[in-house]
Amino acid sequence: MEWTAEAEAALKRVPFFVRRRVRARVEEEARAEGKRRVTLAEVRAAQARFLSGEEAEIRGWRLETCFGPGGCPHRALMTDRLVERLERVLQAAQLYDFLRREVQGGLRFHHEFRVAVADCPNACSQPQIRDVGIIGVRVPETTAEPCSRCGACRDACPEGAVRLAEADGRPPVIDLGCCLNCGLCVGRCPTGTLAEAWNGYRVLLGGRLGRHPRLGFELPGIFEEDRVIEIVQEALEFFKRRSRGGERFARLFGEREFADWSRRFCGRT
Repeated sequence: MEWTAEAEAALKRVPFFVRRRVRARVEEEARAEGKRRVTLAEVRAAQARFLSGEEAEIRGWRLETCFGPGGCPHRALMTDRLVERLERVLQAAQLYDFLRREVQGGLRFHHEFRVAVADCPNACSQPQIRDVGIIGVRVPETTAEPCSRCGACRDACPEGAVRLAEADGRPPVIDLGCCLNCGLCVGRCPTGTLAEAWNGYRVLLGGRLGRHPRLGFELPGIFEEDRVIEIVQEALEFFKRRSRGGERFARLFGEREFADWSRRFCGRT
């Protein structure tokens, strides 16, 4: 649906964590009224209704994913199955009931436990600032297939981590210190000289915005799907054991907890 410039500008002033839901609500209400264009008036009316009914929208948890997973050219992994499993885990945790018992007064969006899944290291869903952030990765490796020196892998890498070998036929050199394991070089290689060694997920814990923002602590290594589910389940149990009065997971999870979890959970490297 078309949006006027004034409507788009007003939407940008809405808190980012509810912006997508406000956009969807505005468009839904505009369509119900037979409108094909969203103006500033529609945004203001829908925003007021949305925020005044904030508690009715709260379910205790929020799972965010990339904006365009179906067609994103940068997608490293198909995360659909993981997302479905995470939804079941979050529902089973009964976080809404837990928060209702712990929080005095009305619930707010910031009380919810937040998980974000990104399909690649571009991290459009902002996993670095969530209670649990999950990033899909593909680890590249070289094979015995001769390199044509076409340069596609080098050109595809935003980090400049791929360098062509001097000799014909030799595989490219990957700078592991710069590589983010996005897998773009693998997808662009026409000869099979670069291939996927393995794939999995990076996991970050305890990220937040607000008055004292902090990026999440990244657990060492790359994790398989089952291990990611196990980590999320442990994070939920930790939250329910420690949180009192609606205290956020990110306030409870600090450097000491990160050191402990790093020893307990170690992914493939």
